[in-house]
Amino acid sequence: MEMLEKEELIELIKQKKRKEIEEIIDKVPSIDIAEVCDEIDVKDLIYIFRAFKSEFTAELFEELSQDKKEELIASMTNKELVALINEQYADDVADIVEDMPANLVNRVLSAADKDMRNDINKLLQYKDGTCGAIMTTEFLQFNENDQVDETIEKIREKGKDAETVYTIFVKDKGRKFVGTVDLDDLIFAKKDDKLKDIMNQDVVSVYAHTDQEEASTMFSRYDLYSLAVVNNDGCLIGIITVDDAIDVIEQEATEDVANISHVKPLDDEYLNTPVRKLAAKCIPWILVLLILGTFTTMALDKIEKATVFSVYMPVLIAFVPTLMDTGGNAGGQTIALMIRGLATKEFEPKDIFKVLRKEMLTALIISSVIFGFSFLWFTIEQYTGIVTNDALKLDGGAFPTIWNGGCWNMNFFLSTLRVSITVSLTLFVASFISKMVAVLLPLGVAALKKDPAVVAQPLLTTVVDVIALLSYLGIATLLYNIFPSL
Repeated sequence: MEMLEKEELIELIKQKKRKEIEEIIDKVPSIDIAEVCDEIDVKDLIYIFRAFKSEFTAELFEELSQDKKEELIASMTNKELVALINEQYADDVADIVEDMPANLVNRVLSAADKDMRNDINKLLQYKDGTCGAIMTTEFLQFNENDQVDETIEKIREKGKDAETVYTIFVKDKGRKFVGTVDLDDLIFAKKDDKLKDIMNQDVVSVYAHTDQEEASTMFSRYDLYSLAVVNNDGCLIGIITVDDAIDVIEQEATEDVANISHVKPLDDEYLNTPVRKLAAKCIPWILVLLILGTFTTMALDKIEKATVFSVYMPVLIAFVPTLMDTGGNAGGQTIALMIRGLATKEFEPKDIFKVLRKEMLTALIISSVIFGFSFLWFTIEQYTGIVTNDALKLDGGAFPTIWNGGCWNMNFFLSTLRVSITVSLTLFVASFISKMVAVLLPLGVAALKKDPAVVAQPLLTTVVDVIALLSYLGIATLLYNIFPSL
């Protein structure tokens, strides 16, 4: 919606102009209307829920922000609340009341009819983040011996109360889940066919305690519109629909992005989150990384005090930022692939040796290219005067470069050669090790059944920085001891 339309709708709601509002409702999606309704006072908003049919208000209520839902529930009469709540699906109501104050939860549960109240209480018992917590209990389930014509008739009677009518779930005499029937297959089947004759038997299902992220990946893997949730006995207790799976994917992606940056995920939308909460989400990991940065400081301190850096080749200090950045970038690319692969189930922790072998070969190629290019580039930097060595100053204080001709001698060549080899070799080692660490960290964390995104870029960078600096110190010292005349 455009800004003008927003202002227009807000004004129409305030003036309670039913006809004009109805024209907008017919043309504008509920989610766009809900964004406008989030901005107006609940005293004006409640007019919408009193003036319009329950099908629309039920859909609108679902799209409102959590805060606005709570305001509405607190403002409605018991009669209005009964009408609203019983138009919702049990899983949606369970999601709403999960974060509500106790007094509002009691109002909602009191307004719900007996069956819905039982379903809500059942859903609230499942651990957050599991399939049981996001499943809906409103679905169509029939016996495998039911005939097509009687099934269609029952769908006409009960279908409006179900979350979806496009997939029908089939059980056997023992109430165990045995298959599904798509609506189009049901329509084109013979009326006296039994469901077991036309159902899909090669179906997948999940347990109520299965992680919701695992269920969401199954939707794309098997091209599902809905997914059966069963108990330990194989009996159907609920279903997950594709819209719920999309919400999970968005939620998990948000958590992964937050974890990659080491920020705790927000519980609400950014603009609805208080400043103090935003700060509280960021501070813990900043402090942890600050403490971990002590190891980088220790490594830098060793470098500054090392004879080869402070006396013989102080020019090497200039390349420290490049070493740290390149190592972190190389590892960052790999860790992004690892987290993505683990999230999409392309591989699992048990495949660690396959992944490690592939990444080792990849790292060797990349590190070799980095070595060759950086050797050439760092040599050019020294010959052009981008990087200068105080030990090679010419008479008069100038530095030897191709511009003044002072670099065409063996002393400058050997000095440049040692610097370029030292830095390039360190980059080779740092890039290779960085990629190996970027493989082992997330796979190791995933093996412990934790989210691999928590060991992502900032933590990897800290580890790689220390490795790069210590490698630099070791390689520089070793090369100087072997070739002191260079």
